[in-house]
Amino acid sequence: MGSFLSYSVAGLVSLALHLGLLAVLFVGWEPETTKVMIQPQYIKATLVELAPKKTVQPKAKPKVDVAKQKREAQKRKDKQRSDKLAAQKKAQDKKREQEFKKELSEKKRLEALRLAEEQRLRDQQEAERKRLETEFAEAVAAEQADINAQEDERVANSYRQLIQQRLSENWSRPPSARLGMEATIRIYFVPTGRIIEVTLEASSGDSAYDRSVVQAALKVEQIVELQGMDASLFERKFRQIPVAFSPEDLRL
Repeated sequence: MGSFLSYSVAGLVSLALHLGLLAVLFVGWEPETTKVMIQPQYIKATLVELAPKKTVQPKAKPKVDVAKQKREAQKRKDKQRSDKLAAQKKAQDKKREQEFKKELSEKKRLEALRLAEEQRLRDQQEAERKRLETEFAEAVAAEQADINAQEDERVANSYRQLIQQRLSENWSRPPSARLGMEATIRIYFVPTGRIIEVTLEASSGDSAYDRSVVQAALKVEQIVELQGMDASLFERKFRQIPVAFSPEDLRL
């Protein structure tokens, strides 16, 4: 209700003001003249009261926790120190690893050299052993060969004496034989002991003497004892033999 009354009063006041204005206009009106006067209208200014400006209060600085800052600073220092120590440890570990690898490589190299030297000594000893064995075997073989040669020569001499005896038994010295004469023939045998050929190698200078020695070998014809001779000995010493005839001696 109060609100309605306020609006009514305001409306009446406004109406009164407009009527008053119209009255002034009519009352002040005059007939047309040569001079026109324009009066300024005055407007009543009403001071508008502005709302007071809000003062911006500066934000209060947060309270500094010095102890917390010190702790954080200490943590950063500790972390830096820890990182530095970790980096140093990593570098040291890497260096130790490199040194270990180098040392291991050196050990392997030395071990390889040691093994190579041991192998060289073993090879040298083995070569020396083989050389001694070879020399010993050669010495034994040479000694055995010498023994065999002596034995072969002993056996051969016995066969030579047999051949000499058979030739002497079948040789008839001619009347032209003289001291100092000598004729050499070569007799060819086969393993059965049979004589297959007789050739005159050196003449005595007397044809009758030469014929007599050839005839003596042909008369023998065969020495059967040669059949029991070792085949290698026969091939080396009795396949063919020279025989020298002289009036004093018959030499093979």
